[in-house]
Amino acid sequence: MSYWHALLLAIVEGLTEFLPVSSTGHMIIVANLLGIGQLPFTDTYITSIQFGAILAVVALYWRRFLQSVDFYLKLIVAFLPFGLLGFLLKDTIERLLKDVSVVAWALVLGGVALLFIDRLFTGERKQVTTPNFAQALRIGLFQCLALIPGVSRSAATIVGGLAQGYDRRSAADFSFLLAVPTMFVITAYQLYKTYKVSAPGAEDIKLLLFGNVVAFVVALLAVKSFVDFVSRFGFRAFGFYRIVVGVIILVMVALGINLHIL
Repeated sequence: MSYWHALLLAIVEGLTEFLPVSSTGHMIIVANLLGIGQLPFTDTYITSIQFGAILAVVALYWRRFLQSVDFYLKLIVAFLPFGLLGFLLKDTIERLLKDVSVVAWALVLGGVALLFIDRLFTGERKQVTTPNFAQALRIGLFQCLALIPGVSRSAATIVGGLAQGYDRRSAADFSFLLAVPTMFVITAYQLYKTYKVSAPGAEDIKLLLFGNVVAFVVALLAVKSFVDFVSRFGFRAFGFYRIVVGVIILVMVALGINLHIL
């Protein structure tokens, strides 16, 4: 992998990780178009640079992470359904993850849902800084939908917040906060599996550091821009975008292109 490849993948990671568009689908397309989808280090790289994206949320919301222990307990409650179900179904999830068509169809169907989500959740919405325990649990249950590859963790949790009566900004804010423990656990688990097989060399470590810095900066910009955009315009544009990405993957599969799932 070259630094050019590392730069492009880190930009895609930073842009898509917290948006309701599925970073998995984008990584499939970009890595294979770059011709590095089959390289073992590509998997390691994409998994590792998620850490940079996590730090972007911590940097943007650092005051929220200095709240009471009660705040952390609610994050744990929201994470637990995803964590427990993910552990119990990890073999099934890994099988689904190997099927590119599952990711593509999840993108398309999720996109269709986002086209109508603003109409579904109408009426007076409330601004919420921190959910109560019952709301945190319900949002955590919505996050379980993201165990299906291509659904998008961000989309599932934002919809979960909207279902509690939150306004768009509050739903997006808690989605980003919940991403920190969720992505940290996922990234740690994937890195553990990767490093059991092969530890990276000195040049690989330089690429990983470079990618994390890029993903951090891009994620900072993406999160701030997304909250402003969705507060004003809603989710319809992301619905159309997801459908386009899903169709692109399906067309690539139909053309016989051997896509490697990341």
